[in-house]
Parts: sequence; C-alpha cells; structure tokens
Amino acid sequence: MKRPELLSPAGNMEKMKAAILYGADAVYLAGKLFGMRAAADNFDIPELIEAVEYAHERGVKVYLTLNTMPREKDLPLLKEYIEQLRPIKLDALIVADIGVLSLVHELLPDVDIHISTQANAVSSLAVRSWCALGATRVVLARELTLDEIREIRQNVPPEIELECFIHGSMCISYSGRCLLSGHIVGRDANMGMCAQPCRWNYTIRGYEITEEKRPDRSMPIEEINGETFIMASRDTCTIEHIPELVEAGISSFKIEGRMKSAYYTAVVTNTYRMALDSYFSGSYAYNPDWLRELLSVSHREYATGYYFSDSHTDANLAPNNGYIKDKAYLAVCLSYDEGRGLAKLEQRNKMTLGDRVERLTPGECGAEIAYDALLDESLEPIDASRHPYMIFYMHTECRMKPGDIIRAL
Repeated sequence: MKRPELLSPAGNMEKMKAAILYGADAVYLAGKLFGMRAAADNFDIPELIEAVEYAHERGVKVYLTLNTMPREKDLPLLKEYIEQLRPIKLDALIVADIGVLSLVHELLPDVDIHISTQANAVSSLAVRSWCALGATRVVLARELTLDEIREIRQNVPPEIELECFIHGSMCISYSGRCLLSGHIVGRDANMGMCAQPCRWNYTIRGYEITEEKRPDRSMPIEEINGETFIMASRDTCTIEHIPELVEAGISSFKIEGRMKSAYYTAVVTNTYRMALDSYFSGSYAYNPDWLRELLSVSHREYATGYYFSDSHTDANLAPNNGYIKDKAYLAVCLSYDEGRGLAKLEQRNKMTLGDRVERLTPGECGAEIAYDALLDESLEPIDASRHPYMIFYMHTECRMKPGDIIRAL
C-alpha cells in the first residue's frame, strides 16, 4: 500500500515552519491574489520564493492555491499574476476553474495542476475528465463517503492522485460554493472573502432571525415540525480511522486550517504524522492519546464528516455555534542550553511560575515536564511571562529542541 502524503495548511511563514517541523510531507498556501482564503496572511512574491526554498531544502513540497472563480474583469490580472509565478519552483497549483486550468497549462506547462475541492468532483468520470485536461491530482468533494472514494479509486488509473480532507472545518455548503456571505455582507465566498456567516450567533424572535452584531437587520425563517435548523457544521476528525482511509487509496491526507494558529498546525500535523507512521510500521495500534492531542486545539465538536454517513443526514450539524478551547499555547522553544538547563522561550500566552505545563515535541504526544524557575532576558527571576512575544527562560532538566511547544496542562 502506497504511503499517503500528509498535506498541511500554511497561512503564513510561522505556520509553514510549524507544519514542516511537525511532519508535513507537503504544505499548501496562497499568494496575495486568487486564493480561497483571502483573510489569511498569505504570501507576496518574495515571501513565496523564500517559502519554497525553505520547504524544498527540507524535502517538503509546496502547492499554491489559485482556486477562486475569476470574473471577466479579473482575467488580465490573473494572467499577470501567473506570469509572476514563473520563476518560483512551485510543485503544483491548485485550481477550481476550467479557464484557470487552461491558462496555467499554457503559461506554466511544467507545473503540476491539482483540482480544488471547489470543483466538486464526486465521480470517476469527473476525475478522469479533469486529468484529461492536464490535471495530475483531484481533491475530491468533502461530501463523499469512504465507499464512494474506494469506487472512484478503483475506476481511475493508478497514476491519478486523489486528495481528501481528513481533518478540520467543514462547510455547510457544497464544498464551499456558498452565496450566504455575499447575500448578508457583500463578501463573495467564491472569491476568497467568505465572512463565515454560518458560524455567527443568531437569535430567533418569532418568525425572524437576527445576528448578534446586526440587531437591526432581521431575516425571516420557516419553522418545520417545531424545529429550525441553523447552519454550522461539526469539524471533521478521522484520527480513529487511519487504516480505512489508507486502504481506500487516498493519495494525500489534507488538513484544513490556513486561518488557524501555528499551534493548531503543529498539533494536528504531529498527530496524524504519528498515526500514519504507526500504520506503516507494520504494528499499528490506535493510541487514545492521539485524540487527546486533537482535543487540545480550538475546534467545534468532532464528527467523521461524510466518510461513514449518508450526506442527507444531520450527523454533521454542530449542536452549538461555539469553539471548544482546551489547552493554552504558552511558548515556543528557541534554544536549549544543556549545561545550564535553560530553555530559551518566546511567549505566546502568559505563563505563571507554578503553572503545570506540557512539552510537545515532534513525533511524541504532549507530556508534563518539571521546571523550577522563570527568568527574564537578563536571567533575573520573574513570576510570569507577561508580555506578548517576550523572550524569557525556563530552568528545566527536560532537554528541549527549537520548535518545541510549551502549553498549559
């Protein structure tokens, strides 16, 4: 069985470095134009060059999203932007629009083309058709069951790669083709500007619905059999089903989350890396600590998406609209002086002397560590790391490595 690629989100350079350190085989990111996550930090052209060089030096591939649906007025800028990508050694471009595919194929003939989930490929016919136009990989629609994915794999040539989302936020619309954001606030979701109105807080008064930040604008609703269903989906989590996903023939395991934190990227990438490595070690055994790790990041209630349930059920509807937040990300290690037992840290959230903490390091689940002092940059004792991104030291006998994460227990 071919080992699947682990593909992680990279919303900016910090997140990309976290993904690579914690085990990603490839990362996907966006430039400043024509990507479906316009609100992420994203990369300008010099940053893209730096990112690709950094990843390639570590044997990691880089895929650039070019997956909006450009209108006629956007075409001159689209062509100019694709030309700017020519000197950058990207491993693939992710596109959703057939015209964009054609233009990329013309202007960058040596770059692989991956078809975005925005294209809603749900059959072997769709997959083969996209590949006949020049694509090498298709990101399948998230609405498919695992049985349907197996069938598609059996009915397309083995050289065609199939990519699937295995963790992260789901969209209440059909693989992102939503008009709600544009309807409510004039931000076109299909141009990368989704305001995520499916995740806002709404109040029902009589037969109208009002969003908490827009009390003067109400929308009529319809009640059926005493119930009204609102929009937010649960987050997908498939950590308990790695063998089934691998054996279905998925080529790339994709983690959603370019707008999530570097901590999220590190933890989720690390967890699926451990699970995949365990499977291919020949002695796979599910580790309950893997789920504990995934519960440590900000998320909605988990479900398995549509992999094991019919797409017409409500199994993936979130029972409430809030995020579950568990462990606080306190600091990241910059270096460790073994002789003095000092870990040099950069603050992410306030850490107070006496807090119980865990260390997360690549290839391992988080584990509690002991320490007996916090020090400022002058090595003077302090009772807390109070300032954002301040540099401070922790005295501990636990040998730490650059990139290790300190989090609250």
